[in-house]
Amino acid sequence: MKERNILAGFHTEEEAGKAAEALKQAGFSIVQIDRVGQFPGDGNESIMNPISGQIPSLGSMTLAGDFPNGRDASVLAAASPDASGMADRGDDNLNRSVLLTAVVPEERGDEATQIVTSCGGMV
Repeated sequence: MKERNILAGFHTEEEAGKAAEALKQAGFSIVQIDRVGQFPGDGNESIMNPISGQIPSLGSMTLAGDFPNGRDASVLAAASPDASGMADRGDDNLNRSVLLTAVVPEERGDEATQIVTSCGGMV
């Protein structure tokens, strides 16, 4: 049986959850939701005070990145416009950090895609 993989971006986990529930109600069983990002790590779990000097890197402080494999990735992240706060995020499609993945039968692929897009997902 041929299958189709559907990858869709959402703004929030709640939106993706509604789409996942709708897919499951329609009989699609392989559905997964993940958060994706440009930088590694799960973010900061504590408030960082830049005055204290206890900052691993600019990328850690401003981008909530975790760079355990060395300073090279940290320095590269700090060069991003996002780190300075000067990035323009006017394009609504760039802010989709929640990924919904579904594996559906090929013959029902268009139906599943319609469900995802009707819930606000960008396929």
